[in-house]
Amino acid sequence: MSQPPEPLRDVIARHGLQATKALGQNFILDRQLLSRIAAIPGIGDGDRVYEVGPGPGGLTRAILDTGASLVAVERDRRCLPALAELEAESDGRLKVISGDALDVDEKAEIGRGGHIVANLPYNVGTLLLLRWLAGDWPPFWSSLTLMFQREVAERIVAKPNSEHYGRLSVAAQWRATPRIAMAVHRSAFTPPPKVASAIVHIVPAPQPDGVNPQVLETVTAAAFGQRRKMLRSSLKSVPGALDALNTLGIDAERRAETLSVDEFVALARALSRD
Repeated sequence: MSQPPEPLRDVIARHGLQATKALGQNFILDRQLLSRIAAIPGIGDGDRVYEVGPGPGGLTRAILDTGASLVAVERDRRCLPALAELEAESDGRLKVISGDALDVDEKAEIGRGGHIVANLPYNVGTLLLLRWLAGDWPPFWSSLTLMFQREVAERIVAKPNSEHYGRLSVAAQWRATPRIAMAVHRSAFTPPPKVASAIVHIVPAPQPDGVNPQVLETVTAAAFGQRRKMLRSSLKSVPGALDALNTLGIDAERRAETLSVDEFVALARALSRD
């Protein structure tokens, strides 16, 4: 873009936009903050990026400023005219899709090796994350840089024997490496949400051998579905689980939150052989 961009606040006012609670929207107007978020994955010229819920295009602008090419998916049709202006000025580096991110084939849009960067709508953020963490491995994406409510971010990176450790922690850590890259105060948003937020950065790691992801999901769902109960009770519905605990030397009187990610992986591996 050859000339200084119009301030985002003016774009929002000109198009009569307001964040909609039903869509989980909260806009960030601080250009410096948006640039810091876009810098987290280390993207630049030639990189391909996928963004969910760009709204009026604040983070979209910051991503384009890195030199990357971008596919942005927006469900709120009110935001499309503002995004169309960005698209027209992007020298072909921005493609805007009108629709629901849950219906988009991200790999078809950005190919293998692309990056996902998004201030995710709160109401679908965890669902999208679990989708991106599932499936074939290594995944099509090179990194995920995602805004969540602070509590969700803490669940993603939580360690055993902590308040936030659970199914999401294991799903995010057994074959990927997540970290909280930045805390974002509620005052950074318009309108300010009731809770603090944080940006999580996730990169793929090697998948442990011999583990069926569906088996791991079944085990963690059972274990954390009754997290206050001992494993001998919570896992009794999983065929072979109690025998596998005994074989692995894992005390069946422990509770789910005390097992490490590696122990869950070992249990799933033992059950994947059956």
